[in-house]
Amino acid sequence: YLLCASGDFVKVYSVTTEETLRLMGGHADLVTGIQLNPHNHMQLYSSSLDGSIKLWDFMDGIPIKTFTVGCKLLALYTLASAEDSVFVVIPKKGERDTFQLVSVKLTKGAGQDLEAKELSVVLDGVGASPKQIAFGREGEYVVSVKEVNLEVYFFKQKLLNRFSVRSMKTKGGDNQFSCVACHPTEDCIATGHADGKIRLWRNFHHRKEYTYSTLHWHHDIVMDLAFSMEGTRLLSGGVESVLVQWHNESSCQKDFLPRLGSPIEYISMSSDGALCCTLHTDNRITIINSNLRFSRSIQGLIKSRDVKTGLVVDPRTKALVMNGEPGHLQFYCLQSDQQLFSLDIVQRQYIHEAGLKQSDLVKVAFSAQGTWLATVEEREEVTDPELELKLWFYEEETQSFKLNTRINTPHDNHITDMCFRDMGELEDDSLILVTTGRDCVFKVWVMVEDTDPEGKYAQQTVSWSCDFVGSYHNYQATNCCFSEDGSLLAVSFEETVTVWDSVTWDLKCTFCHPPGNIRNICFGRLTCSKYLIGATDYGFLCCWNLLTCALEWSAHLNIVVLQPDPLSEHIAAVSWLSKESSLFVFKPNEPRPIYIQRNLCKEKILLAAFVPRDEPETTGSEKYLWLRRSQLLFLTDTQELMTLSTKPLEERLTPSSKQLAVEESLPVTPFSLLLGKHRRQQSQEDIDLGKLVVHNKHEQASPAVRELLHTPAHVLPSASFLCPIFINSLLISKENKSAEEVADEVEMESEKTEDDSDEERDVTEMEQEDTSHMELLGEMTCKLSKSQEKELRKIRKMDYSWISAF
Repeated sequence: YLLCASGDFVKVYSVTTEETLRLMGGHADLVTGIQLNPHNHMQLYSSSLDGSIKLWDFMDGIPIKTFTVGCKLLALYTLASAEDSVFVVIPKKGERDTFQLVSVKLTKGAGQDLEAKELSVVLDGVGASPKQIAFGREGEYVVSVKEVNLEVYFFKQKLLNRFSVRSMKTKGGDNQFSCVACHPTEDCIATGHADGKIRLWRNFHHRKEYTYSTLHWHHDIVMDLAFSMEGTRLLSGGVESVLVQWHNESSCQKDFLPRLGSPIEYISMSSDGALCCTLHTDNRITIINSNLRFSRSIQGLIKSRDVKTGLVVDPRTKALVMNGEPGHLQFYCLQSDQQLFSLDIVQRQYIHEAGLKQSDLVKVAFSAQGTWLATVEEREEVTDPELELKLWFYEEETQSFKLNTRINTPHDNHITDMCFRDMGELEDDSLILVTTGRDCVFKVWVMVEDTDPEGKYAQQTVSWSCDFVGSYHNYQATNCCFSEDGSLLAVSFEETVTVWDSVTWDLKCTFCHPPGNIRNICFGRLTCSKYLIGATDYGFLCCWNLLTCALEWSAHLNIVVLQPDPLSEHIAAVSWLSKESSLFVFKPNEPRPIYIQRNLCKEKILLAAFVPRDEPETTGSEKYLWLRRSQLLFLTDTQELMTLSTKPLEERLTPSSKQLAVEESLPVTPFSLLLGKHRRQQSQEDIDLGKLVVHNKHEQASPAVRELLHTPAHVLPSASFLCPIFINSLLISKENKSAEEVADEVEMESEKTEDDSDEERDVTEMEQEDTSHMELLGEMTCKLSKSQEKELRKIRKMDYSWISAF
């Protein structure tokens, strides 16, 4: 297992499959540290900024204990020698930006929520980063680095030694400490520095006789260090995206694992030393073998510097699409919380150098079925920007997008918006792309067929070209969108919204609500398709009726995000006022919102998107009915992706041990197939007999079978103990009558009744003969004699289950 702190949660990944096995939640703020319980490796400690320490059974995802410390916890450390204590970094009271390393005594008690107020200061003036503190061999000492100072505190001697390096920058070097790691078996300290050097400290028990040696390969700051379990190898990482392995503390013996994609922030070793993992700045975890070979990668949502493309949903995969690595589009799966794939749009090598003007991805749009993808990339220049519009076609054979058309300088200035006409793509003629730009025009792009006359066989290919150019009083075009049926196109020009016929490109009408420019526009859907909604940067939300060409209603709200739900009439509007974001959900035909969430978050929400659900979600609350078919996501200015949930946190994070797994979710094994066949055959026999059958005892004793199948293997008794119990649960009790006995009794009673009712049977046969002539052709039924019915009942009682084995 791989355990990782992620926001307010702790995630448990499978190292072999890369899947998220469990999501453990309960902290009210950012999780700042996780450590295995040194006395029970099936348990985990976690610390958070909410001031609590939680003890988890991460195998089942159950919180065991919660210890309330009462102040922000910035880092967490555990020692095997400290039985009932952990170490945390907390802010020093009364002083700003000053932190302390303290020992917290974990109270023993019967309850689940306990207070841990007994704190002992170990070191004062430590750094806030977890990488700046490390514990030495067998927990005999603790090391802290900050700026140019190194401190070593010995627990038994209660001795504190301080060491310093030169603070001045010489020959372009910077001696400031960045991280520290301790040798697991020897008295050796490794420190990383801002100039890329690594120092190995020894003999630090003495204040003057200490020594250190220097290793140097990194050209910039050393981000993290980690020793192997036996201490023969030292791993280092930095901004070069290269993992360096140093052997025997020698600068001549080192190995490299290059091209890891992004700078390395953290390095962690597995307890058996077989694997190590690196955490990167692009929110990716790389799992590496002990021989320094790439094994697996777990890619989360990449935090881009600026999400210029907005939040877009891929119609094919329902993945969230946005800026990823520089020049790339990332396809992020919400269900697995992992990246599906990354598409290189710019197709140029990105150079990590400040101030260098490079091409970046700024706009993206999908067609209705996800067959076509349009992207815009630009490079900022002093005079005029370099623009490039690309059209990509999805190939079923390769399951990827292939570049179809490249258009240089589609507009003379920045492209502000673009959209496809959403008409289901039933015909190629209906597929249209519209782009708007600051050059005061909008352009319509259509597909044209090209024939290659020079080829041996005249091949028809498809490309895109400009079909129409529209403008309005030389105003800058800012937004565009099509109506649901694709018959109308709305384009905003500063303060005015224009509506165009998408067939003849005639201007139909204009709407205006001064003062203020139009910030967002969208059409209503389904029963509200006759409305057009717009938001101005002056703080008004307007709804116009397309049939009457008049303003239907307006509201004084500073709307920054306007997002329609593609599967319903609902529209989500996010306002920003008094340093808080609020959410309003409404239907255009009803000016009163159906849902209001004040103070949704303290950060400013920049983008939003509705993502269709695979299956409609059942909710008991009426106020969340608008979320049944779609999920609403937000992206804040701090690059946090959030969503609204219809269920409370406790229900969403119910531990797996409290949820009985249904039979359909069990792995397909020979035993489960055998058990399933046995149950299906028994139920089928019950239906065929059509009589009251006493079920066998193994169905009544299903808890015994479930206990055997669902109990973790490491806590199960021996097989010799479980086998008799399991076999007995499948046996039939003598006191209960079997299905055959019930059938025999019924047959005996029927034979006795037949002797006493000969006259009634004769009358019944006469009635059947009279009605047989009235049956239609093809519906004739065969009447069985008394002997044939007896023979049929005997055949039904026979056990044919052995045939299924073949």
